[in-house]
Amino acid sequence: MHFSFNKGNCGPRGGRWQRGPVSVEWSGFERVDGRPGGRQRRMFDGGELRLVLLKLIADQPRHGYDLIREIEELTGGAYAPSPGVVYPTLTLLDEMGQIGEQQSEGAKKRFAVTEAGREELAAKRPEVDALIARLTALGAHRERSDRGPVRRAMGNLGQAVGNRVARGDFSDETLHDIAALIDEVAQKIERLR
Repeated sequence: MHFSFNKGNCGPRGGRWQRGPVSVEWSGFERVDGRPGGRQRRMFDGGELRLVLLKLIADQPRHGYDLIREIEELTGGAYAPSPGVVYPTLTLLDEMGQIGEQQSEGAKKRFAVTEAGREELAAKRPEVDALIARLTALGAHRERSDRGPVRRAMGNLGQAVGNRVARGDFSDETLHDIAALIDEVAQKIERLR
């Protein structure tokens, strides 16, 4: 599994999903050639998204938007399927008789699982469990690798040093003391396990 964090806009960009200021690059948890820059897979292949949506609807009747947000929540914000993929998949599930539209307030269509949908989930339970585990593993990895606190601290350090240097009311000795403090912290970070 490979993740990289880069600034960018929201949406798919050549194998990279970008959400706000952080993008997450993945290859369906495996790079085909094992190296950065290799061929990448989509998050879901074939009918996998269909099974994930069916499972989430079986857990609780939902609107399309709710499904997108639930998947995003499972992945800790690392992945959210686009409406252009979710809504046609919901239409397919409805045409297959695995979900049905429920009465709901407003213009949003809310779907519930049918008996045929429950049978499909039962028949493919190991695959469905593996897909949900993949999503939650992505979320757990995202949580472990969230660099937000480190970025904040680095920003604070840069601001403090920049403000101090801009004031210019210090000696060369103070400048060397600042550099020594930064070097000391860098060495301590390198020794962390």
